[in-house]
Amino acid sequence: MKVKKYNLLLIACFVWLIAGINILRIGVETYHGYGTALNLSLSAVVFALFWFMVFYRLTKKHTQRIHSYEEERQFFLKFFDVKSFIIMAFMMTFGILIRTLSLMPDRFIAVFYTGLGTALAMAGVLFGRNYFKFRYKLPGQEVQEL
Repeated sequence: MKVKKYNLLLIACFVWLIAGINILRIGVETYHGYGTALNLSLSAVVFALFWFMVFYRLTKKHTQRIHSYEEERQFFLKFFDVKSFIIMAFMMTFGILIRTLSLMPDRFIAVFYTGLGTALAMAGVLFGRNYFKFRYKLPGQEVQEL
């Protein structure tokens, strides 16, 4: 199934928002009893590390790649490249194993998942913003660097 290339940004928006909100929900639910200033600060550090070192760069890279497609219609899964799908599958598998096999204490789950989930959700928000910037640009207006 092919979609207009700017819709790939919207697909990425929903995928990352759903993933981020789900992981954030798990982290927040697990936070009961661990809501100290130290833990909240550690969650903020996890967020900052993942946002600035991974997800912000990822959204920029994929948005630029999607903009560069010459054909207007693209296969709907081309919102990511193969490497990103592999990373996503690894992260999901590793996250599920950590929780189901109780490989990490609840405090770690609370702190890490809250920071990671927030960064993932922010990536979804940025993909959404990029969709609207790309989709509703004025005729003759150049697409700006994001």
